[in-house]
Amino acid sequence: MPFVEFSALLVLATAMSFSPGPNTTLAAALAANRGIRPAMRFVLSVPVGWCALLLLCAGGLGAVMMAVPALRWGIKIVGIGYLLWLAWKLSRSARLSDADASRMDITFWQGAALQFVNIKAWMLALTIVGSWIIGHDNIGQRLAVVVPVMALFAFSSNLLYASVGAVLRHWLAIGQRLLWFNRFMALILVLTAFWMLRT
Repeated sequence: MPFVEFSALLVLATAMSFSPGPNTTLAAALAANRGIRPAMRFVLSVPVGWCALLLLCAGGLGAVMMAVPALRWGIKIVGIGYLLWLAWKLSRSARLSDADASRMDITFWQGAALQFVNIKAWMLALTIVGSWIIGHDNIGQRLAVVVPVMALFAFSSNLLYASVGAVLRHWLAIGQRLLWFNRFMALILVLTAFWMLRT
């Protein structure tokens, strides 16, 4: 892959991976409520699910999704419903003991599956497949470059947000801070759901 193309890929990966979205919001919220260790399961699941989505899009799933509007709407509706459910669950946790008692958590496989109903993940996967993979002679070599780079960015961005959440954990334990933090994170998820509805 030429250096100019690779540089453009890095710019896109940085902008899309480190900007707030469902994954980074959940990584921060999980670490703030439960600690860094429980959040790591989600942090590790994001690159696995996202890379699987990317490979399936490169294999033709992206073209099918773009060709069948009902499928696109189905993905949106499931994704929006899941984000709204997570926002509701998050907004109800006012103390660290509440988060522990409710086992506010996302399993590894739920985190990986979330990528398939995350419109931001779909947009990035389709953009990368359309711009860096399809239409080139060396598809296998390009995937061998793109997949590890994107996995690293997915892991790094979610680890960064989870680390910020973990650092804030003890400060949030005072008074109503955790409740307001959780409601703010829930609001971000709700706004993301409405953004998904409009895209």
